[in-house]
Amino acid sequence: MSAHAHADHGHGHGHDHDHSHTPTITKDNERKVLLSFGLIASFMVVEVVGGLWSGSLALLADAGHMMTDAAALALAYAAFRFGQRSPDAKRTFGYLRFEVVAGLINAVTLFAIVAFIVYEAWERFNQPQPVMAAPMFGVAIAGLLVNILVFWILTRGDSEHVNIKGAALHVMGDLLGSVGAVAAAVVIYFTAWTPIDPILSVVVSLLVLRSAWKLLGKSLHILLEGAPDGVSAEEIEHHIQDTVPGVASLSHIHVWSITSGRTLATMHVRLAEGSDPRTVVQAVERQLIDRFEIEHPTVAVDWSGSDSCSLSPERTAAAPNKASHDHSGHDHGHGSAKKSTCGGGAGKHAHAH
Repeated sequence: MSAHAHADHGHGHGHDHDHSHTPTITKDNERKVLLSFGLIASFMVVEVVGGLWSGSLALLADAGHMMTDAAALALAYAAFRFGQRSPDAKRTFGYLRFEVVAGLINAVTLFAIVAFIVYEAWERFNQPQPVMAAPMFGVAIAGLLVNILVFWILTRGDSEHVNIKGAALHVMGDLLGSVGAVAAAVVIYFTAWTPIDPILSVVVSLLVLRSAWKLLGKSLHILLEGAPDGVSAEEIEHHIQDTVPGVASLSHIHVWSITSGRTLATMHVRLAEGSDPRTVVQAVERQLIDRFEIEHPTVAVDWSGSDSCSLSPERTAAAPNKASHDHSGHDHGHGSAKKSTCGGGAGKHAHAH
């Protein structure tokens, strides 16, 4: 590890560590996701056609639920592909946020679909429409079998990747919609009670709404630079001070996700007297990687003892147009605000690579 200076400061990054906790993107994962997407997207079209042909709103609602599955699989595949692209001068994090932006658009689209289905269900309650039970039953059974097949594909072999697990959960939820559509077709066939169709369509829409709400919340949380689940600035501060010798205090702790499952952090460490900066920085980085699964830690050694932070409410209100995260002349260069505890040092820093 060689020290370097930029206006009397440098940075400590965890690039050379073995990120053993980071999910592995494999060709097998890519093939599973792409095959599953092809099956789901193709049958989604079949369900739309079947729903229009049979007059079943429940099938159309289930097609909307299948759209959430297809979107989840498409986002997983996009995350694999775009995640492999190298960063450039304008996109220093590469295209990792593509997945999050696409997820946000998908969530908004799903809200519109749910609104349409609920409106149609209300109209059908007021003016019942005929439903052809036999084709509805056939399409629903086929949809159930497709969901079972896709779930089997996603869960065999390596299924621990965050995007694989998320897609599998989506498909599991869609299984319920398919079972409901089958049940509705059976009820209509034997009793001719067609109100079961709009009733079931609303139930399935609630499943879609639940998925859309969770996707919207997750996407916005990442785009707003929120701290990932299970990681907080306070917990990091307490853990580092308890486990790393030579750390007097921590400050300016910022933790955020660049995309799902990819966590970054920056912080300032004030050394205890007589501590070796490189040894402390390495130990802090190792704890961040091993304990908190932070893929890209940046640790700065604080020499000044200043308590000023440009992200504090007071400084932000005083200088609303100041874009840089300036700690007495220090610029992190990590973009927008992160979850932080800004109460410690700034100024001249020594960092290590």
